[in-house]
Amino acid sequence: MIIDAHHHLWDPAAREYPWLAGDAMAPIRHRYGLAELRAAVEPLGVDGTILVQTLPSVAETRSFLALSDPLIRGVVGWVDLTSPSIADDLATLPGPLVGIRHQAQDEPDAEWLARPDVLRGLHAVAAAGLTFDLLVLPHQLRSAITAVRAVPGGRFVLDHAAKPPIVSGRLDPWAGLISELAGLPNVACKLSGLVTEANWGQWKPADIRPYAEHVLDRFGPDRVLFGSDWPVCELAGDYPAVFALAEQFCEELTAAEHAAVLGESARSWYRL
Repeated sequence: MIIDAHHHLWDPAAREYPWLAGDAMAPIRHRYGLAELRAAVEPLGVDGTILVQTLPSVAETRSFLALSDPLIRGVVGWVDLTSPSIADDLATLPGPLVGIRHQAQDEPDAEWLARPDVLRGLHAVAAAGLTFDLLVLPHQLRSAITAVRAVPGGRFVLDHAAKPPIVSGRLDPWAGLISELAGLPNVACKLSGLVTEANWGQWKPADIRPYAEHVLDRFGPDRVLFGSDWPVCELAGDYPAVFALAEQFCEELTAAEHAAVLGESARSWYRL
């Protein structure tokens, strides 16, 4: 079973998306709905997907949960982690909610994830049986490590491998911090979002391979999840190109390991 563990849907006519502003985002600043999703995934045999929030909005999360489409196996939504009522807030959200995410990458405080009020919220997410998606940049990995250590009973998934500096070709300090994070058993990593960290118009698989191989080596296939990051990926490559890239990075894996990255890890970490 192939599970795309990370994609989005949006409609600029219905909601404002500040992160879609600017000329660079113009190619994807239009509606992406279920019809477009099916057109992208079905030719490649994708069996199910995880739909991930794009806004710090409970309303957006509720709209995703109301889709009731068999292709979408789970939703990673948003709630205010710092709210004193977070446990009750989570209880009001129905299935197929499988996780929570906050755009920590946009927080000016690099230690935001390690704040006491945020840690309290992460404990509530864990108590609700949900996974927490870590959306951070390399300089925020230290706080992500602190958060994962502080909530040993939680399940965490690192989005986009913390957006490594692929354009520069540097591995450290990103690689060292990824190794440290991977040393914690309650965190996995998505093999996703890497093409948009490369040179959008000129990337080659060889540019991305060192980062993908580091993730696979440190986390192991049972803790690596394929994600397309569609339609954001279209800034640098269409769905078939991103899928083919993931397949290429899995060429040296056993059949069982390949199946883990392409679907079984997502089923396990999100309890689908």
